[in-house]
Amino acid sequence: MNSHISPLIGLAVAIGIFFLYVNPTWSGSIAEKKEAIASNDRALEAASEYAAQQNELASSRNDIDPTDLERLNKFLPDSVDNVGLILDLNALAARSGLLLSNIDVMKNDTGSSNNATGALSAIGVSPVSSIDLSLSAVGSYTAFREFLTGVERSARLLDVLDITVKGSETGVYTYKMKLRLYWLR
Repeated sequence: MNSHISPLIGLAVAIGIFFLYVNPTWSGSIAEKKEAIASNDRALEAASEYAAQQNELASSRNDIDPTDLERLNKFLPDSVDNVGLILDLNALAARSGLLLSNIDVMKNDTGSSNNATGALSAIGVSPVSSIDLSLSAVGSYTAFREFLTGVERSARLLDVLDITVKGSETGVYTYKMKLRLYWLR
């Protein structure tokens, strides 16, 4: 009889160990570890896809002609460079016969509201920001037209927002302009 009870006791102990220790451990901490490993594997896969895409974009960037890339960087630079722009505008004004008398840099609060294209506009963040410049100049109308033509043909992206002209009897006018300068954030 002892030989029939020992297997039953062993079976009961095995069932008890399974339900009291093995099953809670397997469905608890081991399941959490498996999920964490799966999550880390997904993150690793996404990181490798990102690295592959980054390498592909770097390769595509290297295929761009350096002169075109330089022109693009001048058209829409990645910094404001107020001093360089002011020097360029002053040189343009001197070439056209206009005398710049006052240049003020004004903070532009519309940096995040500029319209962007693609997915960036969907989340409300624009990669392009802007700043306004206020200029005062003195000169003839012909010189002013040459200056505006130079601004229009400039390699730098500029918008003329406002122009005010004060007349005179001598043919030398006073101009006040407001320009908007753009750059990449």
